[in-house]
Amino acid sequence: MKTRGRRGGRVVLSILIAAGLVVLAAGAAVRSLFVPFRGFGDEVTIEIEKGTGTRGIGRELARAGAVRFSWQLPLLRVLRPRAKLQAGEYRFTAADTPWHIFDRLARGDVFYYLVTVPEGSNLFDIANEVDRLGFLSGEEFLKAVHDPALVRDLAPEAPTLEGFLFPSTYRVTRNTTIHQLCRMMTDEFRHEWRLLEPPAGSAVSRVVTMASMVEKETAVAAERPEVASVYYNRLKIGMALDCDPTTIYAALLDRRYRGVIHRSDLASDNTYNTYTHAGLPPGPIANPGRASLKAALRPAETAYLYFVAKPDGSGSHQFSTDLEAHNRAVEQYRRGHSQNRTVGGKNGQRGRRSHS
Repeated sequence: MKTRGRRGGRVVLSILIAAGLVVLAAGAAVRSLFVPFRGFGDEVTIEIEKGTGTRGIGRELARAGAVRFSWQLPLLRVLRPRAKLQAGEYRFTAADTPWHIFDRLARGDVFYYLVTVPEGSNLFDIANEVDRLGFLSGEEFLKAVHDPALVRDLAPEAPTLEGFLFPSTYRVTRNTTIHQLCRMMTDEFRHEWRLLEPPAGSAVSRVVTMASMVEKETAVAAERPEVASVYYNRLKIGMALDCDPTTIYAALLDRRYRGVIHRSDLASDNTYNTYTHAGLPPGPIANPGRASLKAALRPAETAYLYFVAKPDGSGSHQFSTDLEAHNRAVEQYRRGHSQNRTVGGKNGQRGRRSHS
């Protein structure tokens, strides 16, 4: 009887030890969820596909060195059963705890790539930026923007999305489509357009086209209303706009722009060339920012018909109401530009054709 008692005691003891070990192991496992780990170099990026289960995600994270053990994710799933882990690309740059990583996955804290569209960018500039990403096609972007369906309700006569791809910085993922990117940009345009409170009956396409010309003509925000007034004044009297940026855009459309304007460009019969076609071009030539849109909506009240760059390299312009005064301003520019090139070398402002 004593032998049986001793054996029973040993069994109980063994069970208690085993239970204690299990508790200790469980405690250690749980504690590991709050211990930072880094098993990679400078950074690591993983792509979690849609439909990947918690075990699969754990294996991916362990393989990448983001967590120490693959079982840590399933354990977290037990502790947080209601959390929904989201697919996407995740980037890790520092040691982190499995608990926080699980939290990131539940929040969908995916890695975003930036598409930056500066004011005055045209669709070719944006296509190059899209190509730079490496996972979206600039060529596909150019095809997509030639369908103006996204702004047809706002500007039924718009030939493309040019002018409505509002300059800003956009966040995209590898799952973002070209159509989604175009919608982000046109939605941002709509938002900005509403903030400008355009007068009732404003012809959106006409305003945006004017704003795009103003945007390309000057980087000085304060004088954009004056630039707009010059073009509106010319339109009123049927005078040619003679806008160099439209000539450049026409050459870009014809795939023959060589970095400077040539006589053949000025003589081009492309409908965007305002040297050979009266009135506004068929559509915008770039994507204007808020200041240029505002100038096109509310131009300065002037009698100006001409402007030419000042010779001081400031980027600002001399405005004139008559050809005689304009010719004097042009001569001043030429003399100053020549002196700047002689004295300052690269500091001399690049030549801009006068508007005559």
